[in-house]
Amino acid sequence: MAYDFSALDAHIKETEEWLTREFTGIRTGRATPALLDTIKVDAYGSRTPLNQIGSLTVEDARTLRFVPWDKSLQKECEKAIQDADLGVSVSVDDQGLRVIFPELTAERRTMLLKLANEKLEHARVTLRGHRGEAIKKLEADEKEGGMGKDDVTRYKEEIQKKIDAGNASLEDHYKRKQEEISL
Repeated sequence: MAYDFSALDAHIKETEEWLTREFTGIRTGRATPALLDTIKVDAYGSRTPLNQIGSLTVEDARTLRFVPWDKSLQKECEKAIQDADLGVSVSVDDQGLRVIFPELTAERRTMLLKLANEKLEHARVTLRGHRGEAIKKLEADEKEGGMGKDDVTRYKEEIQKKIDAGNASLEDHYKRKQEEISL
């Protein structure tokens, strides 16, 4: 009986995508709208993503312009951006909000690298959990008599190779983000 690795492969890919999304939320030298994607605003009785209640544009390398479609939400949007603790300043004018990203200091870069490392470690722990689930399933199949010890040993090695490849991919994402932050 052949073991189906598709679930493990899907979990590995899902973990890589999660890490990529998390890394887009960690700011580097340039202001990008993706940095504000994780911010949710208390609007209309629920927590609504910022990008669903207004338009977001890049004014220059360190400034974003957010214009809420409903001007009455301007104060809530300002509060949500400030509460997100991104290290930005927000100024309000008659047209909307201007989100200004200051130059990264050495201390802030160190803090961002630490945050990126925490996200990487969380992704690694998730992969180890998926490996454990796959091995438990293999051992359960062995107990049911579906496969022999040699097959189980071979499949465990294959699972470990897939996890190692996933970890290498996560490490590549981290190194790219580390370079972006360090510039």
